[in-house]
Amino acid sequence: MDMTPEFIALAGTLVLALVQILAAGAARTAELGAKWNAGPRDGNPPPPGPLAGRLKRAQDNLLETLPLFIAAVLMAVVADKTGTLTQWGAWLYLLGRIVYVPLYALGVPYVRSLVWMAALAGLVMVIVALFV
Repeated sequence: MDMTPEFIALAGTLVLALVQILAAGAARTAELGAKWNAGPRDGNPPPPGPLAGRLKRAQDNLLETLPLFIAAVLMAVVADKTGTLTQWGAWLYLLGRIVYVPLYALGVPYVRSLVWMAALAGLVMVIVALFV
């Protein structure tokens, strides 16, 4: 099976998830040091600073919808329900999620929420295609 546009967007989203995991971890390590990172991380570390906290929350936010996106894309491809709606939806989801990260990291209000809603709309587009 060839890589469909939806699968390419899904692969990009998986890369984004990995980047977000690494960025959040790196920010936390920068705060607490390599010794903490390499150690058993026993005890209660201090709360994360603004950047590390924002990156972790952005990561968590992606991981909330990622299983839905994965399932929707897989179902659309397997059920042969792909087309313009799924292609636009998958790419809107990915691009929205990419733009969301720096907006969240920089603490940009409102615009960040609009971008989140655009990504959600992309996910909804893929899901809707399953029923049309």
